[in-house]
Amino acid sequence: MRHDFMHCQTFGRMLISSFALSFFLLNGAHAQADKAPYEPTVAQAGKDVIWVPTPNDLVVKMLETAKVTSNDLVYDLGAGDGKITIQAARQFGARAVGVEFNPDMANLARYNAQRAGVADKVTIVTGDIFEEDFSNATVVTLYLLTTLNLKLKPTLLNMKPGTRVVSNSFMMGTWEPDAVINPETGGRGALTPASGGRGYYWIVPAKVQGEWSLTGLPGITTANLSLQQKFQKTEGTLTFGDNRSQRVVGKLNGAQFTLSYKDANDKDQTFIGEVAGKKIHASLQDSPTTVITATKIH
Repeated sequence: MRHDFMHCQTFGRMLISSFALSFFLLNGAHAQADKAPYEPTVAQAGKDVIWVPTPNDLVVKMLETAKVTSNDLVYDLGAGDGKITIQAARQFGARAVGVEFNPDMANLARYNAQRAGVADKVTIVTGDIFEEDFSNATVVTLYLLTTLNLKLKPTLLNMKPGTRVVSNSFMMGTWEPDAVINPETGGRGALTPASGGRGYYWIVPAKVQGEWSLTGLPGITTANLSLQQKFQKTEGTLTFGDNRSQRVVGKLNGAQFTLSYKDANDKDQTFIGEVAGKKIHASLQDSPTTVITATKIH
């Protein structure tokens, strides 16, 4: 009996120890899961830039200015801890991809997306922003240096017209922004820096430089339009069939093209068209039912 009793005591202690070990391991696993896989420090060196997180209010204003919705695919080039991609998914419902060179930071961004409950909408790629293909993005966000923005600029300008680009703090050289973002005032176009930083916003313009043949202008049988383009701004010469010509200026908002000119009666008109490759389908601001077609000839 004594032997059996001691055996039961030993078995009981083993069982309790087993439960204790299981409890310890389970709680240890939870503690490990709750612990961030990596703790970056502000201004730590990266491949091309130091890491400084974008202020929360500026993140929101950048995404609001770009009019991000659930229909968008946002690419954040240099994703860091994933802040921008997470906000794009959580607040605006967008799908988002972050490209981050540092594997530790990329893992942290994935961890943060999981904790924020948006891992189904956010993908973090460990890669180089100059090698990754982001041509299917509808919105591109940046927090790089001007030199790096300039290196990316040709790629951005070759993206689909209407793609929106937002940069924290740094510009694109001679490509003027369509808006300046000031989070403190909420103003677009404001020029005074805010405590939360400043952002810049561009819309990738369609390509219209060259020679165009126009039909459908009221009172004009035929017309030719010769355009020079500097990003979203254009200027050129509009020549009517009777060889009368005039200097004209226009502007692009993605694929939308507006052009001011004087008609055959010397009246100011505004031509509003949608660029589709080598065609522009247009009407007049004062006569929306007018059908005007421009065809590129070179």
